[in-house]
Amino acid sequence: MFTKDLETIDRLRDDAINVREPHASGIKKLAAYAAQLSWIGGKFPIDMLMDVFERPISQNNLRFEYSNVLYNLAALYSQLAYSLNRSSTDGLKSACNYFCQAAGVISYLRTDVIPDMRTSPADDMDDATLESLEHLLLGQAQECFWQKAVMDGLKDASISKLAAKVSDYYAESGDWALKSDAISSEWIHHMTAKHHHFAGAAQYRAACDCLEKRKYGEEVARLRDCLNCVNEGLKESRYINKTVLSDLHGLKNKVQEDLKRSEKDNDIIYLIPVPPKSELRAIDRANMATVKIPKEVSDSTSFIGDHGIFGTPLFSKLVPFSVHIAASIYNERRDRLVNHTIIAELDALTSELHEYVFPLLSPPTPPRRPVILTRSSVLRLLNLPGSLQALEKPLGLPPGLVAHAEEIRQQDGLNRLWRSISDVAKLKANDTAVYSEAVDLLRAEAAEDERARTRYGTERWRRPTSKEAATKLNSQIDEIQGYLKSASNSDELVKEKLNENERLLKLLAGTDRDLEDFVPSSRRAAVIPKVEREAARLRGALNEVGKLESRRRRKIEALREKAKADDINTVILAEAARLERAYPMQKIEPAQFESLFEERLQRYNADEKMLADERVEQSGIEARLREANSAFCTVRKGDTSTREREQALQKLENAYFKYKEIVSNLDVGRKFYNDLARIVGRFRDDSKNFVYHRRFEAEHIETDLSTGVANLSISDSLQQQRHRPTEQPSYDSQAPVGEPLAAPVPTRNAALTAAGMWTPDMGIKFGALPQSTLNTTPSSSAAAAADAAANPRVNQQQQQHVPLASRPGQQGQQWTPDRGFQFGPHR
Repeated sequence: MFTKDLETIDRLRDDAINVREPHASGIKKLAAYAAQLSWIGGKFPIDMLMDVFERPISQNNLRFEYSNVLYNLAALYSQLAYSLNRSSTDGLKSACNYFCQAAGVISYLRTDVIPDMRTSPADDMDDATLESLEHLLLGQAQECFWQKAVMDGLKDASISKLAAKVSDYYAESGDWALKSDAISSEWIHHMTAKHHHFAGAAQYRAACDCLEKRKYGEEVARLRDCLNCVNEGLKESRYINKTVLSDLHGLKNKVQEDLKRSEKDNDIIYLIPVPPKSELRAIDRANMATVKIPKEVSDSTSFIGDHGIFGTPLFSKLVPFSVHIAASIYNERRDRLVNHTIIAELDALTSELHEYVFPLLSPPTPPRRPVILTRSSVLRLLNLPGSLQALEKPLGLPPGLVAHAEEIRQQDGLNRLWRSISDVAKLKANDTAVYSEAVDLLRAEAAEDERARTRYGTERWRRPTSKEAATKLNSQIDEIQGYLKSASNSDELVKEKLNENERLLKLLAGTDRDLEDFVPSSRRAAVIPKVEREAARLRGALNEVGKLESRRRRKIEALREKAKADDINTVILAEAARLERAYPMQKIEPAQFESLFEERLQRYNADEKMLADERVEQSGIEARLREANSAFCTVRKGDTSTREREQALQKLENAYFKYKEIVSNLDVGRKFYNDLARIVGRFRDDSKNFVYHRRFEAEHIETDLSTGVANLSISDSLQQQRHRPTEQPSYDSQAPVGEPLAAPVPTRNAALTAAGMWTPDMGIKFGALPQSTLNTTPSSSAAAAADAAANPRVNQQQQQHVPLASRPGQQGQQWTPDRGFQFGPHR
């Protein structure tokens, strides 16, 4: 039935996700998807599972998807503003309009969507972040107005007012950004720089206006303040882009020139006192940027229809979810009124006539099984109807007792009770098992979280503890535990009652012979007319009680049939259609049906009045019954011939009513555990979902921490490699003490050496010199000889590493440092 609608919503979502470039066509794609989400938000429950955009974030919340679409729409508006050519007045107008619309979407998201999410928003959608983004977008829109005013050549006073408001917007945006965990410090520094930049620009334009109005002293003061603002902005030069930095430097140079000129003119010519900054009049603000919520967002339903630009409304034949909630609310109120206000009170009145132990049910959901209470019965206190039956039928079994015994036999009474107790115990065991499974899951997750917190430390493992994250589930643990404990106490009371009356119930479920053996026969005595008259009067009062009970049973059955036939769906659908026609822009809420509920429940006013009449009628019957029994006991005073038979009959009569009572208790217990099964089932599902998300989150945190540690290890290794060349090499072994180690002599591959090229291993060769040539460096030779004589081992060691072909005494002698410089004779 809704296949086409599902395909359409999938197509709209794909179009919205694939909006990548800043183009005006993307506005319609995002707005159309957002409009349909807003429309179906009233038809589906808010807790629907959605995978939102590219980051797989799963939340059981349809409004979370809607908020993300609006966030992307605002981002698209800001990207469109940034992509425009702002060198022309038309481009500035369009950019300003886009910035205002982006701020409008953020404002609508913050005030109308996020509060209705009923869950925690994303990290970048908290109130502080959205406030900062909204003021940032308004500041950019105001900056477009300021730039247009400069291009149009407006007066300096007007430009100053525009610039002052730009500065305010950036300052407020920075203040909110400080309270946000999602906005980076670079953006905060950027906003601070822009704030000081436009504060300086406002003072500069105000100074120019003072020059025009010949307020030379104030001109100097404002130029000085402007220079201070510019210097404050330049302190953020590390975090701002080149364009803003260039504007700040240009403004600073211009201000310095004008300040030098103005101070000189004022000191030499005008001689007007320069007021301090505290005495300067604050610059007025001219706010031209306002929040503009696009009509496609604020009034999206008007764009949906048979001829709407966003297409026909999806799932239009689906009844809104709020209507289902309203119908369930009415059904709950109706059942509470019928079952707990009327029927339960009628049963309570009947219990005053018999010893009837009944559960005082209470209306709240989830249902409770409270402690079972006992009321004293009028008939039991008056020992009725045992005393009357013993007199009327001194032999055999009374017809009423025979009827009660037959009823128990047909119902397999005692076995039925034990089977019911066993069934209730099985239901209780199932509920307890499901509950224990959920509790074990939560405790296991808490232990895992505690181990991870101990392993990584609280400074690195910063997510909330399991107790803080699952406060609702933890409260349900105690709540359900209380239900189970209270129900266990009630079950034990029922078992005790059954054990106390088991012997009598076996008699009633047995044969008539067993009953006759239990009920003694009394001697037939002559009944005087006075006793017979009072006995007939008492029998009449007892018959009134029986008729009253029968009439009540019929009324209760009729009332239940009336409630069962009370279907409000048709009426509530008609009311929902009327509300949609009357208030097409307003979301339907269950509270709008309150007047309908009150009017509908008035049909049970007659039944409530009937309850009051029953109470009055029973009071009269009880009074007549007490009076008749008192007279009957008076005329039979001193007659003990039927006392044992009266007691036996009364015990069996009480056992029968105990049987009815236990049957009712077990029915209530079965219903209670069935209702509790749904509660613990939801509790287990919620616990599984919570544990799954917590473990998924823990895996990501551990992955991030592990990646950070690995990157840190790589960084440390690189730093060690950078510092390693400056460190002294260490060796495990030591050189022999006796002989010093000789340094290795590098060698070069002979095949790679060109012919005639000198290499270090060839040594320095000197040709033969004439004999007449004197040694010009005798000191060098003497020093070398003395050094060689003083260190013969070193000299010997050095000679050992000289190539054999060039040792002293061989042709092509090789010079060594210990030989000094020796010059041969000149030719």
